[in-house]
Amino acid sequence: MDAELNTIIIYARNMDKTADFYRKYFGFTTTGEVLEGLIELTSEGRGLTILVHQAAKSIKLGQAGVKLVFSVQDIEGFKRECAELGLVFGATHQANGYSFSNAKDPDKNTVSISSRAYRKNA
Repeated sequence: MDAELNTIIIYARNMDKTADFYRKYFGFTTTGEVLEGLIELTSEGRGLTILVHQAAKSIKLGQAGVKLVFSVQDIEGFKRECAELGLVFGATHQANGYSFSNAKDPDKNTVSISSRAYRKNA
């Protein structure tokens, strides 16, 4: 049985602000229009859709249950570009042949950039 992950739902207090975050910093495209209670963001050629859904008051945001990880070849270059646009990532961490860094979206969800997908197999 095959199953492909291609859609992530993010619950947000301010749907527009959250959709704009993923558009501005990670290159997703969107009309920004709310249809069926969702703002849809798509990624050209990557096959991933993010749906931004209005969070109910009872939902606790910013929990560590899910972290979105974006593959980036040049971690430091990407961090500089984002900083110029207003998003500051934390320290760059070295792992097993790759590096990564974390930031928060407007709803305090952790997002990470990682060069893991580009590491060389030794």
